[in-house]
Amino acid sequence: MAIKRIHHVAYRCRDAKETVEFYRDLLGMDFQLAIAEDKVPSTGAPDPYMHVFLDAGQGNVLAFFELPNSPDMGRDENTPQWVQHIALEVESMDELLAAKDKLEAAGIDVLGPTDHTIFKSIYFFDPNGHRIELAANTAKPGMHTELKRVAEDMLEEWSRTKKAPRHAAWMHGDAEFEPNTQGEAQ
Repeated sequence: MAIKRIHHVAYRCRDAKETVEFYRDLLGMDFQLAIAEDKVPSTGAPDPYMHVFLDAGQGNVLAFFELPNSPDMGRDENTPQWVQHIALEVESMDELLAAKDKLEAAGIDVLGPTDHTIFKSIYFFDPNGHRIELAANTAKPGMHTELKRVAEDMLEEWSRTKKAPRHAAWMHGDAEFEPNTQGEAQ
């Protein structure tokens, strides 16, 4: 089996119309379609819903469910708010900064840009309380190749120690990045 792409990722929303307007008008995502049912197709439960789908680029779809008969939305109180988020890529730093300006002009609080070495990002919340990240890639040639090369070792060390491994010390500012020059593709 080979996964082709993300078909869609679904989250809950408080108000489908408000959610579509936010993602369409502030983030430029195209509203693709809506599905509404009075019964859940997979279970047959009598639970009306509105399911909306937005184009997140390159065939990826971000979807939301409005569930008017369910209790109010909550979040996992044991997980820090910064952990669960939806990250969307923009083309450049110029687009990232323009998005920040547009969001702030609409009264949205925006954090960042935050430098993650291989990308920079901004953070804000949608009308449903979902944390959204917009990211622009800033990696130097070879950085992704090096991170892939050390990924298994980092995971293994983390599994044993539960402390941040330093296999890519340059990611933490502990060293300068030096591309692999042993004939590997960068």
